[in-house]
Amino acid sequence: MEADLVIVGAGLFGLTVAQQAVEKAGARVEIIDIRDHIGGNAYSYMDKETGAEIHQYGAHLFHTSNPTVWKYVNRFTEFTDYVHRVYTTHDGEVYPLPINLGTINQFFHAHYTPAQAKALIDEQAGELAGTDPENLNDKGISLIGRPLYEAFIKNYTAKQWQTDPSELPASIIRRLPVRLTYDNRYFRDTWEGLPKDGYTAWMERMIDDPRIHVTLGTDFFDESQPLNRRALVGRVPVVYTGPVDRYFDYELGELKWRTVDFKEVRYDEGDHFGCPVMNFADADVPYTRAIEFKNFNPERRDSQNPDKTVVWEEYSRFATRDDEPYYPVNTAEDKALYQKYAAKASAEPKVVFGGRLGTYAYYDMHNVIGSALNAYEHHVAALLAD
Repeated sequence: MEADLVIVGAGLFGLTVAQQAVEKAGARVEIIDIRDHIGGNAYSYMDKETGAEIHQYGAHLFHTSNPTVWKYVNRFTEFTDYVHRVYTTHDGEVYPLPINLGTINQFFHAHYTPAQAKALIDEQAGELAGTDPENLNDKGISLIGRPLYEAFIKNYTAKQWQTDPSELPASIIRRLPVRLTYDNRYFRDTWEGLPKDGYTAWMERMIDDPRIHVTLGTDFFDESQPLNRRALVGRVPVVYTGPVDRYFDYELGELKWRTVDFKEVRYDEGDHFGCPVMNFADADVPYTRAIEFKNFNPERRDSQNPDKTVVWEEYSRFATRDDEPYYPVNTAEDKALYQKYAAKASAEPKVVFGGRLGTYAYYDMHNVIGSALNAYEHHVAALLAD
């Protein structure tokens, strides 16, 4: 197909731009991706043994308060009424998260009112109360007091970053939400849920148009195949959603990321944790959390194996160049380096950079879709018109 637009990356950003380009400009779109599937990190598949929908790159929960995004995604999928709630294990006991009045009263074996709980937390911040510490450890204590911080935040964060929190910048946790009610709903957005027939089916519908062609297993930087950077840039509009430093062959240096490793554990029981996500706040458990996929979709119980379940344990570490980048480290040095790459990106002819990798930012799914709709309207549409 002779393409009017080439999109590098079949994640939500690229798929949204492709759909808009076809619908609004009648464009012919070629999507390429180095992976063997569409959907980016939101890709999911069905596990035959358990009947669970596996989120291959970790738990993905859709939520938004943006009416434009909510209206848009409902064109391609219906959503379940799933409400995300998280629990954490500390010292052999399970508590609700985020920290709320139930967590506080359970932890202190008390029945504090909201005002009493707030006064207690303020008192437990001690000499750090009202200060603006530079390291994460002291910042956490100043925000929620030492006992709660050390029980639920300190060791979890150390495992996430593989670094003692006293050596991490305070900017990582500008705030720690503490709810002085019994509300343990994780997200506070207007809408949330999971696609009724799975993430992959949702995304397949987004590009179900003969004017969109997808080529998988294709490396944009491999000049032995025709859909490569040298052959395309400047000749046809390109939307690039890969790592921005990789686009420029790391010539200014590498941006740092955290990645996640998963260890799969299968149990001969119908339900192991009783919830979709269980955090582990203590240092003696090497992983940060465990995901039990069956529990995301209780409405599918009749099609799931009642005697088997699958759990993924999640381990966080710093990424190498060969790892899948998940979360930008975003030190001051990284931010400064990204600004240099962003300046170079803005000078690339007919190239629009987007998505978390292309802009060195962490986005939830609704943010990705919103930014893609915006990028099409303000950048891509003009390139197609030209």
